[in-house]
Amino acid sequence: MRLLSYILPLLVTVLIAFGVFKGAYGYFQSEELSKAEGRLSLYQSSVAAEFERFAHLPYVLARDPFVIDTAGGAGTAALNARLAAFADRAGLDAIYLMDVAGQTIAASNHAAPGSFVGQNYAFRPYFSDALRGGQGRFYAIGATTGQPGYFIADPVRDAAGDTIGVIAIKIDFSTLEESWRSSGEQVLLANRDGVVLLASDQAWRYRTLTALTDAQRNRIIDARQFPGQDLTLLDWTPYDDQRARIGGAELLHLISNELPQGWALHYFTSDDRAVAQSWLVTALVGFIAGLALILFQVQRARRVSAALARSEKEEAQLRQANARLAVEIEDRRRAERRLQRTQNELERASRLAALGQLAASVTHELGQPIAAMRNHLTAAEMTAKPNPTLTQDVSSLVDRMEGITRQLKFFARSAPEPFVELDLRDAVQTALTLVQPNFDAIGITCDLQAGRDPIMMRGIRLHLEQVLTNILRNAADAVEGTTDPTVTITLGQSDADVWVACADNGHGLGQATLAELQEPFVTTRESGQGMGLGLAISASIVSDLGGVMTADNRPDGGAIFRVSFPSLAALQEAAE
Repeated sequence: MRLLSYILPLLVTVLIAFGVFKGAYGYFQSEELSKAEGRLSLYQSSVAAEFERFAHLPYVLARDPFVIDTAGGAGTAALNARLAAFADRAGLDAIYLMDVAGQTIAASNHAAPGSFVGQNYAFRPYFSDALRGGQGRFYAIGATTGQPGYFIADPVRDAAGDTIGVIAIKIDFSTLEESWRSSGEQVLLANRDGVVLLASDQAWRYRTLTALTDAQRNRIIDARQFPGQDLTLLDWTPYDDQRARIGGAELLHLISNELPQGWALHYFTSDDRAVAQSWLVTALVGFIAGLALILFQVQRARRVSAALARSEKEEAQLRQANARLAVEIEDRRRAERRLQRTQNELERASRLAALGQLAASVTHELGQPIAAMRNHLTAAEMTAKPNPTLTQDVSSLVDRMEGITRQLKFFARSAPEPFVELDLRDAVQTALTLVQPNFDAIGITCDLQAGRDPIMMRGIRLHLEQVLTNILRNAADAVEGTTDPTVTITLGQSDADVWVACADNGHGLGQATLAELQEPFVTTRESGQGMGLGLAISASIVSDLGGVMTADNRPDGGAIFRVSFPSLAALQEAAE
C-alpha cells in the first residue's frame, strides 16, 4: 500500500504532464502549419508564375512573319538571328522552329555546339499536341543537351490556316530550384505520374512518390522524357495527420495541387520549434503545479493539527456517550423481552383466529354433501322404481362428511396424511359424480376430455376430490341463468406436470383476481348464495399438494380455472 501511495501520484503527474504537452503541442503545431501554408502558397504562386510567364510567347511567335515565311520554305539565317535575340532578352533556354515532320529548321542556339537544328522531336508529346492545333506543354530532360526544361509549343499556320510547322520554347527552372535550396526550405515538385521534377534536395529529383505502372513507364520511355533515369521510389512515408517521414526525419507535410498539368507541390518543415515550445509550457505548468502542491501541503498540515485538537476533545465526549449508551442498551433489552412476550400472545390469538376460520370452512363444506344427499333422495322419490344405488351414494357422501370433519384433527396430529399415487382421471370422475345433480338441475352440458391413458400423480385423493368438487360447483353456479350453459373439463400431462382445466361460459371473474377470490369470505355470488370459502380452502389444499392454481377470464366470455401438479417423472428427477 505504501508503494502504491508513491506510484499513484507519480502516474497521475505523468498523465497530467502528457496531457499538457499534447495540448500545447497541438496549439503550436497548428501555428507551424499556418506558417507552412503561407510558405507553400508563396512557392505555389512562384511556380505558377514561371509556368505562365512565357505561355503567350509561342502564340505570338507563331504569328511572326519571319517564322511563317521560314516555315513556308524561306531561308533560316534571318530567323536564327531573330530567335537568338528573343531568347537572350527573355532569358529563355531555347526557341526553335520545326516542320510538320518534327525536324528542327531554325533555333536560337543554331551556333552552339548542342544546336537543335537538324534534330527531330516528333516523338515529344508537346509537338504532337501543337500539330493537332492546340498548345503543347511538356517537362522533360533535353534529348540533345541533356538539360531538363519545360517545353511550350504552338502550331504555325499559313494564310490559308493550314499548319506548316511548330514553334517551341524551352524554359529552364533551375533558378527556381536554386532559390529553394538557398533558403534552406525542403520542397519538391512532382508531375501527374508522381515523378519528382524539381527538388531542394538533388537526391530527390527523378524519384517517384508512388510505384509507376507498366503503362506509365511505357509512355515515359516512348516520349524519352527522363532518359538515363531509373525512376526509383523516393524513400518517404506520408501520414494522414499532415506529417511525413523523408530523408530519415519526420516532418510536417503540406501539399498544393493547384498547378497546371496535374502537378503537385510538396512542402516539408520541421516541428522542432513546436516541440520546444510545448516542453517549455509543460515545464511552466509543472512549476506552477509544484508551488500549488506545496501550498496545499502547508494548509493540510494546519488542518491536521486542528483536527488532532478536536479529536482529543471529542474522545472525552465519546467516553461520556458510551456510558449513556450502556444504560440505553439495558433499557432496550428490557423492551425487547416485553416485545417477545407480546408476540407470543399475538401468535396464540392468531391460532385461535385460524381455528375459527377452519370451523367456518367445515360448516361450508358440510353443506355441500348434505345438499347432494337431498338431491339424491329427491331424485329417488320422483322415480317410480327405487334406485338400487341410492344407499351406496348416500353412504359415500356420509364418508366424505366424516373425512372433512377429520381435517380438524390436524392441529393435534404430529405427522401429515401420507401421499399415494393416483389417477387424476378417477378424481375428476368422482367429483363429477358428486356435482352431477347440480349439473342436471341447471341443464349444464358437460364436455369431459380426459383421454385414454392414465394421468398419474402423487397426492391425497380425498383432498384432491374436494378441490375439484369446489371448482366444478363454482362453475355450475357461474353458468346458472345463461343460455346453453356449458362446462368443459380438459385433462393433460407433460414431462413436467399433470393438469386439469375447467372452463365455463358464465359471468366470468369480472375485475377480481385469483388472489382476491382466495381470501376467506370473498365471493362473486349474490348475498346468501355462498360464504366465499371454497376457493380459499381449495387454494390451501392445492398448495399443500405441491400444485399451482390459476384463474383467468376467457376472451369469449366465462372463466377458466386450471390446477397443475408435478408429474411423477418430475418428482423422481427432483428426488435424485
